[in-house]
Amino acid sequence: MSPADQLTLARALSVPVVVVLYAWTFHGHSYWATGVFCAAMATDWFDGRLARRHGRSSALGSLLDPIADKVLVLATMVMLVGLHVVPGWMVAAIVVREVLITGLRQAAIERGVVIAARDLGKLKTWAQALAAALGGFAAAGAWSDRVAWWALLVAVVLTWVSGLDYARSAPALLKGRAATTGR
Repeated sequence: MSPADQLTLARALSVPVVVVLYAWTFHGHSYWATGVFCAAMATDWFDGRLARRHGRSSALGSLLDPIADKVLVLATMVMLVGLHVVPGWMVAAIVVREVLITGLRQAAIERGVVIAARDLGKLKTWAQALAAALGGFAAAGAWSDRVAWWALLVAVVLTWVSGLDYARSAPALLKGRAATTGR
């Protein structure tokens, strides 16, 4: 397993740690949970950089990387709903889009078409991660929940704009023609 794959796996394994830290009430637990979340998300930048530098992207990394990102970010957002920091409807809107686009990507893969990530998809992922981090610090009392609300609203909009980019290209993808769309 390459170092890039190891970082991706570490990110995936951080999910239960983040969830437990948000759920387990002790002094500073939201700071700890948010710190682990931020450190884990930082590995996304490093694993991609390592894979490109060494020219060693793997099938495992290509499959696990976006899943690890989504599960980490969405698990954190769900915990923030439970802490009454962000509204459930916003998180639900993100979850619905992610499920729909994952289904579209799977349908494309079954037709032999790999949908490459575009800049809009990467921006969406980082907007979601930033919103989750800001929400985590709001849960810790660093600032108002309004900061988290606005950051999450931006993430919801970018998430759906990216999703609409997929929908626009869906007919060509489902016919089996290669197309490049957002993540």
